[in-house]
Amino acid sequence: MTKEQNGIDTQKKPHILVCNDDGIEGEGIHALAAAMKKIGQVTVVAPAEPHSGMSHAMTLGVPLRIKKFFKNSRFFGYTVSGTPVDCIKVALSHILPSKPDLIVSGINYGSNTATNTLYSGTVAAALEGAIQGITSLAFSLTTYEHADFTYAGKFARKLARKVLLEGLPPDTILSVNIPNVAESEIAGIVVTQQGRSRWEEDAIERNDMYGNPYYWLNGTLLLLDNDLRKDEFAVRHNYVTVTPLSCDLTSHGFLGTLEQWNLQK
Repeated sequence: MTKEQNGIDTQKKPHILVCNDDGIEGEGIHALAAAMKKIGQVTVVAPAEPHSGMSHAMTLGVPLRIKKFFKNSRFFGYTVSGTPVDCIKVALSHILPSKPDLIVSGINYGSNTATNTLYSGTVAAALEGAIQGITSLAFSLTTYEHADFTYAGKFARKLARKVLLEGLPPDTILSVNIPNVAESEIAGIVVTQQGRSRWEEDAIERNDMYGNPYYWLNGTLLLLDNDLRKDEFAVRHNYVTVTPLSCDLTSHGFLGTLEQWNLQK
């Protein structure tokens, strides 16, 4: 008999679905897929184009198309002409013969901490996995340039192994943010809460060739926490942050006060 833990056969190679929001040509998803292939069977299903900031958006009223993607003449995975959440839905309904043991999303360019968590397509893909009852993780590297995914891939593999053994509670994912520094410069690994932040927006106005204005959204992320127990503050101090996130957006602390409003009167 094979040993089972949390419903997973630990002597059988786990099947791991890999997704992202940067698109199938993003360097991070190739690093993540390579890391996962060392511990299991991997299927990659990712957006055909970058879909950063799409959060939990789904494509409705427009057909989705699935294509095979090849890298250096070798089959790498499937592209979907939609969002990260579309990719998870299509993978589970039309590509995979059965549910995977694990979904990993990333490795994203840029941190997905604090308020950015709400905007993230990388996190949304993992949350969609949790909604479908599948253990899911999201990984992000805190840079948009000169990215080095070496340590991020190594840590993703380590955490995936641990999660496959231990499992996660229902409707819960782990969102991991990794500093873009050498492993020797990592200050440690901390379990954190989602921090607080907001964007100070600045839409840049330009004109097209006909003189018509168009706009690029831009802004500065303002950190509202000064606490190593919060994800964005900790990752800025070179800590790897592991944050458990839930699908439940209820403000539980306010429920009692809201009930006292006697809204039925």
